[in-house]
Amino acid sequence: MTSDNEDPLVNDRSASWEEIETRARELLALVGPSKNAEFHFEILMSALRLVRDEPARLDLKILNSAIKELRYSFRVFAAVKGTRKIAIFGSARTDPEDNLYKMCESFAALCVQRGFQVITGAGPGIMEAGNKGAGPAGGFGLAIRLPFEPDANPYVRRPDRLINFKYFFTRKLVFIKESDAVVLFPGGFGTNDEAFELLTLLQTGKADPRPVVLLDLPGGTYWDTWLDFVKRELVDRRMIDARDLDLLTITRSSEEALAEIQRFYSVYHSSRFVGDRLMLRLSRPLPPERMAELEVEFSDIIGAGTLESCPILEEDQSDPRLAVLHPIWFRFDRRSFSRLRGLIDQLNR
Repeated sequence: MTSDNEDPLVNDRSASWEEIETRARELLALVGPSKNAEFHFEILMSALRLVRDEPARLDLKILNSAIKELRYSFRVFAAVKGTRKIAIFGSARTDPEDNLYKMCESFAALCVQRGFQVITGAGPGIMEAGNKGAGPAGGFGLAIRLPFEPDANPYVRRPDRLINFKYFFTRKLVFIKESDAVVLFPGGFGTNDEAFELLTLLQTGKADPRPVVLLDLPGGTYWDTWLDFVKRELVDRRMIDARDLDLLTITRSSEEALAEIQRFYSVYHSSRFVGDRLMLRLSRPLPPERMAELEVEFSDIIGAGTLESCPILEEDQSDPRLAVLHPIWFRFDRRSFSRLRGLIDQLNR
């Protein structure tokens, strides 16, 4: 039995979805106007449907933590929107006296000097070296709560620079979403997991194109041995295409690693799909004769369509960073993403 003051939305299980949707819109209106009101509405309705779905308590705890972690991450990185960021992965067990540690520290410092921000996993080893080199204003830490790593490394403790995650999947999502390039130092299971997951996302188009640099010491064999395995067991047995290896670069110099990243963004800026076309934003216009050459060279992914200049999107015109760019577009087959990387490399040349 309910009292007269109890909310029928909460207590009356017979309320129609039409009523619930009306109340949800009224609640959102109380919070204030939003440019993305429909997305807020969908998120709220999904939460309300969970009440009637009655999932297990553990399922709700997973969802609750994931939403909280992602919301907080978006707020933290909103402060550096538009600044290129480099994610650094590598072993948590690398000792500070190890030359790999010193190399990572100097590489991170170089990244910040060239105008990049650095993102690491906030732990010890290579992660600590990255945060130490980047400095308190140049680096972010995405920590995972582990019983044997209770605290973030001492070089990334600012609350506006450190995010603690309960789940690996939300942490990896933020790494991919917020980074523009990835540099991997030698590491264990975690480093290999991050390498293969990132390459899978790039191969399938689930992550925006970006440079992936495998960095080792001069004379180091880690990534050469890794690549031998990939070629022998994956390429030779046709589990991946040989062109998929174009998605990565092996270097043994911090300068070379950073040069690879800077080269990738020398002309190419970013991309997005517009209807059935892929739009590439460029920092300078592409001459018609050069577009004609690229149409021939990459006819396998452009197909019967053409590579042509296109108007700046209305939403891009309101963003000072995007309004000055020179977009081109074409009907991409949405499959050959390693070939798309080849097209981007040619645009940069």
